[in-house]
Amino acid sequence: MLVTDDERARFRRDGMFVRPGLATDIHTGPARDLITTWYAKDYDPDRLTDYTQRTFAPEHGRHPALLDLYTATGAANIAADLLTDPAPVTTTQVQIRIPADQPTAAQPEKTMHVDGVGCPHLDPAELRTFSLLVGVVLSPISRPDAGALHYVPGGHLTMSRWFATEWARGITDQVPPDIDTADGVPLLADVGDVLFMHHLVPHAVGTNHTTTPRLMAYFRVSHTQHAARRLDALRDPWLDYPALNS
Repeated sequence: MLVTDDERARFRRDGMFVRPGLATDIHTGPARDLITTWYAKDYDPDRLTDYTQRTFAPEHGRHPALLDLYTATGAANIAADLLTDPAPVTTTQVQIRIPADQPTAAQPEKTMHVDGVGCPHLDPAELRTFSLLVGVVLSPISRPDAGALHYVPGGHLTMSRWFATEWARGITDQVPPDIDTADGVPLLADVGDVLFMHHLVPHAVGTNHTTTPRLMAYFRVSHTQHAARRLDALRDPWLDYPALNS
């Protein structure tokens, strides 16, 4: 399964595109059932901050029902078309935005950031970067205030310039001031839609003001050489994308 010319152009310009309905019910159903069962039986409200910063349902990160969302839907083929030489993906990050009116919900918001850089729960000098974020929508996101991810189109280019000219390892600021105050564009999508977003696109996640949890499964995909050149990849947005590096 190949990236279309329109998707390729949007990825270069905006740093992202969405493939509608790529994950069908045969894959989203088992994944959603696994997550909702965990949420009903095993969710620990005292760990909400840790879940939000890392992953919900951590014991299921390698479950086939979740990994199939990447490997069996065509998402892995699209990632390979973008990156040329991606490393295998072996775990899933589950993110739930809990309705704010639930008594135990005091879920932290995620301000504008780039994953793995200056994370508040990590050493500022530590980098946990990757190349491409793949997100599978597991519940409808019809409103911006439904805990939607908000992204900055073209922000991958802004961030790469900032990393190259102003940022230094150990700085706790995650993004420059003009990005930090940006509202971003909400990702509104339906079950089975799949997001492909450049790692350098800054994004935020707000409060869920609906009555139902927002469910997403994320996969962090790296070019096979990414770990050896993390700093260079922050400063050159197309280093991990040889097919787009022209």
